[in-house]
Amino acid sequence: MSGSRARKIAQSVAVIDIGSNSVRLVVYEDMTRNLAPVFNEKTLCGLGREVQTTGLLAADAVQKALSSLRRFRALCRVMKVGRVHAIATAACRDATNGPEFIAEAERICGARIEILSGPREARLSALGVISGVYRPDGIVGDLGGGSLELIDVRGSRVGSGQTLPLGGLALQDISQKSLKRAERIVKAELSGIAQLTSGHGRTFYAVGGTWRALARIHIIQSGYPLRVMHGYTIPATEALAFVRRLRRLAAAGTLADIETVADARRPLLTYAALVLEYILRIARPKAIVFSTYGVREGLLYEKLPGDERSQDGLVAAARTLNLLRSRSPRHADDLIAWSDRLIRVAKVRETEEERRLRHVGCLLSDIGWRAHPDHRGEQSMDQVINGHFGAISHQDRAFLALAIYYRYAGLNEENEAPESVRALVTAHMLERARLLAAIFRVGHLISAAQPGVLPATRFRTVGRKLQLVLDHRIADLAADRVSNRFKQLARLLGRSGAIIKR
Repeated sequence: MSGSRARKIAQSVAVIDIGSNSVRLVVYEDMTRNLAPVFNEKTLCGLGREVQTTGLLAADAVQKALSSLRRFRALCRVMKVGRVHAIATAACRDATNGPEFIAEAERICGARIEILSGPREARLSALGVISGVYRPDGIVGDLGGGSLELIDVRGSRVGSGQTLPLGGLALQDISQKSLKRAERIVKAELSGIAQLTSGHGRTFYAVGGTWRALARIHIIQSGYPLRVMHGYTIPATEALAFVRRLRRLAAAGTLADIETVADARRPLLTYAALVLEYILRIARPKAIVFSTYGVREGLLYEKLPGDERSQDGLVAAARTLNLLRSRSPRHADDLIAWSDRLIRVAKVRETEEERRLRHVGCLLSDIGWRAHPDHRGEQSMDQVINGHFGAISHQDRAFLALAIYYRYAGLNEENEAPESVRALVTAHMLERARLLAAIFRVGHLISAAQPGVLPATRFRTVGRKLQLVLDHRIADLAADRVSNRFKQLARLLGRSGAIIKR
């Protein structure tokens, strides 16, 4: 076995998540700031189906869960997973036969299973959101089958968490499937909750499979152009009207697009919508953001060294893609420094967030070189806008995707990007995406994406003219094609342009 292959096996990590509704295995390539799942499978077992009324995990659910765990253990063995972490949530901590089930599950998994307390589960959900959302500020709500966890998060700071018996299965069980009784329970449980009263005007981060099912229905019904769940955002007023309408339609059995939701989750949609409605009414956030990063990601994020936790998750993901897919990964750092100099010399106004996205764009600017030349723009755009990474909004995904599209397709009108993607950004962002693409097109053409070339150039301004000065060592790299692209770049900056050889 090669050394690199052995290291890859040793670094792979899996999380077995025994929830109240689903039992899931996720295997990640390694323990890094940018988690890359290589395998993800769940079974909807319904362990928490009867816990609130009987105090027990249902026998058939237990057998289904144990069967799934046997398969998960075999999968980890086949995939040669380096380390397995296992957790269990509300159903297992509340049921009187939970310890018996956990003992058998540990024997099957060959690993210790941490039974998460409510506050611990809330904290891990918050850490998951911190790992997957750039500078979050709001309330995290994690709705599982057995419980709802609420916790305040500001940047990397986490407040104290609270757990409530409002998971879909638990609420269905307590209310005996009466929606009127369920509504009274939800109202009573959520009234006066401190974590909610502090949410006014901030963001509510929705975590959990049933809430994601609601978001999936909203995406389809609204005709939204992306199918990326993480970061999907709905203004609070629109979300409130949606969940109210969905409650009515689901109760009447006339909900369209319900076939997009797994059979076992469909009965829980109304309860999830009910809980979300009251959260929005009490917390009065400005928007709801759906996060696919939750307890599992929070568990692994917590285990990273402090210096890795502090890394920007989007930059870490872009660096991984640059390393895997660029012709020369070191060239991206040259391009970052080169574009820094251009922005400074040309006196381009740039916010901190715009600078961050420009640097990420530099890291992604060569990921499409293996594609057919006629399709590099479209394929690269698709990689970026649908990429599996966090710490980025949908609007910023579209911005970066457009910049990479124009980098390959060019800036002529006949090569315009799809309207569905352009509609996701502002006019200013579209203009800036084209500018960023023009920077990439000049930088990559001069250097052939090789490191050490761009540092031998510098920018200067003479009146309204922007000049690119080439050191004598690379003077022969100048040509009409390079000059034309640089003039195009200068025009986007409102200047004329010229290349000067030293």
